[in-house]
Amino acid sequence: MKQATVYTIDKADRNVEGLRKVLETHPEIRFVSLTAVDLGGNDTDEKIPASHFVGNIHEYLEGGVQTDGSSVVLPGIATLNDGKVDLVADPEANWIVDYNYEFRDPETDLPTGTLRIPSFLNHRGRFVDSRSVLKNAVESVERRLIRLFEENPAVAGHLGLEGKRVRAIKLFAATELEFWVRTPGVHIETEKLAVSQVLQESYWKRTKGPVRSALENSLLLLEKYGLAPEMGHKEVGGVKATVAGQGRFGDIMEQLEVDWKYAPALRAADNELLARIFIKEVFRQHGLEVTFLAKPIEGIAGSGEHTHVSIMAALEDGSLRNLFAAREPLSDFLSPLGWGALMGLLRNYEAVGPFVTASNDGFNRLKPGFEAPVCIVASIGHDVTQPSRNRTVLFGLVRDQANPMATRFEVRAPNPHTNSFLALSAFYQAMADGMSYAARSGKSAKQLEAEFSKRPGEEHPYLEQERAYHSEEDVFEHFNDEERRRLFGIPPATVWETLENLTRLPEKAAVLACDGVFSPGIIEAYRKACLTRWTMEIYNRIIPLNADFVRSCTQLHEDGNDLDQQRWNQIQRLRTRLFRDESDQKAVFTEIREAIDRKDYETTSRLQLEMGRMMQELRGLYQSYRRNILPTRAPRV
Repeated sequence: MKQATVYTIDKADRNVEGLRKVLETHPEIRFVSLTAVDLGGNDTDEKIPASHFVGNIHEYLEGGVQTDGSSVVLPGIATLNDGKVDLVADPEANWIVDYNYEFRDPETDLPTGTLRIPSFLNHRGRFVDSRSVLKNAVESVERRLIRLFEENPAVAGHLGLEGKRVRAIKLFAATELEFWVRTPGVHIETEKLAVSQVLQESYWKRTKGPVRSALENSLLLLEKYGLAPEMGHKEVGGVKATVAGQGRFGDIMEQLEVDWKYAPALRAADNELLARIFIKEVFRQHGLEVTFLAKPIEGIAGSGEHTHVSIMAALEDGSLRNLFAAREPLSDFLSPLGWGALMGLLRNYEAVGPFVTASNDGFNRLKPGFEAPVCIVASIGHDVTQPSRNRTVLFGLVRDQANPMATRFEVRAPNPHTNSFLALSAFYQAMADGMSYAARSGKSAKQLEAEFSKRPGEEHPYLEQERAYHSEEDVFEHFNDEERRRLFGIPPATVWETLENLTRLPEKAAVLACDGVFSPGIIEAYRKACLTRWTMEIYNRIIPLNADFVRSCTQLHEDGNDLDQQRWNQIQRLRTRLFRDESDQKAVFTEIREAIDRKDYETTSRLQLEMGRMMQELRGLYQSYRRNILPTRAPRV
């Protein structure tokens, strides 16, 4: 197959004349799409014929594309009587050509291309989309940190920058994308997946057949778009595929991960969006289905999207200096600003969390236990020579004594459906708040390290008195439930609980609002969008699926076995409580529906957790009951 000659548009060509030339010399680019990301994390993709675009190029690049607010998630902003929204091109973003390899252009015999132009959503003169929030956060943090350097000269000394002027602040990020891939329609027993997971039969093993082809093709494609992929490999989940006729593989169910290099924050979030699109399309072309759900299979490894963040200072000589890296890496873990950034993330995470996990699927993954980062606590390593390897904490310090540019924080809570534009914005706002404390305190790296490792009950001018923030232990093995709650706080378990933190903790929410980055309108629109998705999923997906399982739990024993009868009685009580209304008591399913109808979200949240516990108990009981049943008829030969 011939290859098209252009995958990205040079910055010099992101203007009227340059773009006209590109489209005229590459007739295989048949469409143009201005792609913005709403507050729900959805990206737009309209198809403007290139011939029409060229004829109106001034209007499209300078005025944008008008759309109806009902087509994007902006509740409370783009209303029925005020719904006009404009898509405005971002000339600083990475403009790429997305090729449809299943539709070859009849004139050029090349795959048909669509020029994707990352854009912002403008409503009444204000940008109100996810990309613009991150853009504002980047600009805000840069202004505030440059001011910190000007007002606190000692900060430069701690970094070894005496006499050097900071020209700009650069925010960088990278994400690790995990996902499940399977043969369409295949069903693998959970028990088989669980055994394979415990035995680590898939982790980092060699890929085979269509999975290998699709993974390799994906990495090569990401490379063409400038994402600089670093690796792709098998993750812990999955089972060995079967071999069908002609050596083909069937019954594929595997978990994979793809990583690519750091980029400036807004570019990094754009890159992740592109990676999801291209990976899903490539695997589909190889006959495989990809899901980016955080927890597609209950009881089996979920998919995370560990997010790495760092902040650099650009100096007048053109060099970059990592603001987190210690001046003396053989004796200190972090610089004072690095300690401040980590403290800011920890202290303010209750307000940050709603922009990381705010979906039923996301909370299905964040359950206390195996590598579930629910506790607001960080690991830095047992000493400066040993990097952090604690996989049970929320934040981990990543560093290399020989390479100060590698010093960064890994945030372990995000999942593939996290809106990375908003999550990164919240991370940087929280870090800037802590960096401000560290700079103005005038304290050394050693002093701030001691503060970070304070004992619960010790007073602190920035961190909360009763909390602990540092642990090198497995927090699920070393502490019991009560100790974790006392030391690290009570983690939210539902969408309602995490969104309530924005109201319950106004001083932490104010950190996100600094410089108008998360305006009251943006926060309220995001909150409404999350509540709508949360309740509609419960009402129209989760309850019907649970009801189907309850119906499927039928009596199987026919003899007088007392144990079978005892188990069946327990099962029947659960089935009735969940499913059937009685004269004196409504079913849990009914109670939840009624709570949603009257917008009683606190009750909905409580009942959702109760429903989850009861469904888990029912599944376990029915599995034990079914395993104990002997067939009454001889199998056919």
